[in-house]
Amino acid sequence: MIRVVVVDDHEVVRKGVITYLETEDKLEIVGEASSGEMGVQVVLNKKPDVVLMDLIMENGNGIDATKEIIANLPNCKIIILTSYYDDQQVFPALKAGAFSYLLKTSSAEEISEAIQKAYQGDTVIEPKVANKMMNRFRAQQSKPHEELTDRELEVLMCIGEGLTNQEIGEKLFIGIKTVKTHVSNILSKLDVKDRTQAAVYAHRNGLF
Repeated sequence: MIRVVVVDDHEVVRKGVITYLETEDKLEIVGEASSGEMGVQVVLNKKPDVVLMDLIMENGNGIDATKEIIANLPNCKIIILTSYYDDQQVFPALKAGAFSYLLKTSSAEEISEAIQKAYQGDTVIEPKVANKMMNRFRAQQSKPHEELTDRELEVLMCIGEGLTNQEIGEKLFIGIKTVKTHVSNILSKLDVKDRTQAAVYAHRNGLF
């Protein structure tokens, strides 16, 4: 039997989930809680295999509760079951140690299946959340110079050639003030301190 604890401050939701899960032969509901703080106490006492954890609750949120549970019971699998999938909730929850992430729009069957998969060591991530994870991954894989505008790339090329602001302005037919603005933006986006480092970056990344 897979021992489960359900933590949710909405009684109707909590009782509804429990009522369905109790019909599953492989699952045993060993506890429930209506807040993050109470959830931690129940989980540490009952030591379940899997926890269904809401995020936004009074008296202790799901993220803090997840951190504390994982710190004490690292093998416990916590499945976030929430209505929220914004960045401020998703990534902190996963970082805290959540094993799976579901939305409350999931069917009872999907929740039951996610519990059984978690017990077996398989993660289940809501598609909307998975998309956010992939987008963040892609963003982390992108290189700083990909954020530069076409004009900023042109200015960077000139910097790499060792041209002064005056020479860059004359070459690109733009004013000194505009050149300085582009240079400032380039240094900021590339996260370098000066023109020399910007030129080195350009050479190292094959921009010439």
